Amino acid sequence: MTAPVSSERVVAAARRWLGTPYRHQASLIGVGCDCLGLVRGVYRDLHGTEPEVPPPYTPDWAEARRAETLAAAARRHLVEIAPTAALAGDVLLFAFAPRSPAKHCAIQTAPGRMIHAYDPHPVAEVSIVPWWRARLRFAFRFPGTD
Repeated sequence: MTAPVSSERVVAAARRWLGTPYRHQASLIGVGCDCLGLVRGVYRDLHGTEPEVPPPYTPDWAEARRAETLAAAARRHLVEIAPTAALAGDVLLFAFAPRSPAKHCAIQTAPGRMIHAYDPHPVAEVSIVPWWRARLRFAFRFPGTD
C-alpha cells in the first residue's frame, strides 16, 4: 500500500515543470513535454513509475480515432470525479470542440487555476478562463490522494 499523497504535493510536483519547453510526446522536466507528458511526469514523481507508456501519437490522434482514448487511459490509472468536484491537484481533461474527444490535460492548482503544456508555449500556470471552463469534459484524482 502506498502512502497517501497530499494535493499540496501534487501541485508542488506540477510546479517543478513550469518553464519546461513544449515538445510533442516528451516527458522530461526542464527539457520538454506536452500536456500528457506533464501528467505522466507528475505521476512518476508521486508513484515512482508510470503505470503504462503511451504509444506514439500524432497531434490529431483524438480526431482520427473519434474515441475518448485519453479519458479511457485516465480511468485505468486515476480516480474519476465530477468536473465540478475538481480541487487542487486534480487532472482536468478538455475537448476543443463540442463533438470532439478530450485531448488536452492539465493539473488544477487552485480554484480557477491550472498548469498545462500547450503548443507552442512552455509549461505555465494560467487561469481557467471561461474558454477553458466551457471545454472541461472530465476530471480525475491521482490514486492515493487524501
